[in-house]
Amino acid sequence: MNLYEKLPAEFLIRFYNEMNKNIEKGILTKNMYYELGIMISVANRRGISLNPPSDFNEMINQQALNDLLTSDQNRIGCSCHIA
Repeated sequence: MNLYEKLPAEFLIRFYNEMNKNIEKGILTKNMYYELGIMISVANRRGISLNPPSDFNEMINQQALNDLLTSDQNRIGCSCHIA
């Protein structure tokens, strides 16, 4: 279980939004988009829809994220996706 799975839903959403704002401001690097992807995956499993930043797919290696999500789904046996 990763850190984000342990967070209450409200805190996960606030943490996601804060991290996203800090990336936009340049406080955090765009490498943190992988962390956003993990948070989106956890939120999706909880039935919460988090919108990725507009340049999300441009900034990450989509195949690496898909591999992460697939291995995560296989581990817990659920289906989720990033829109």
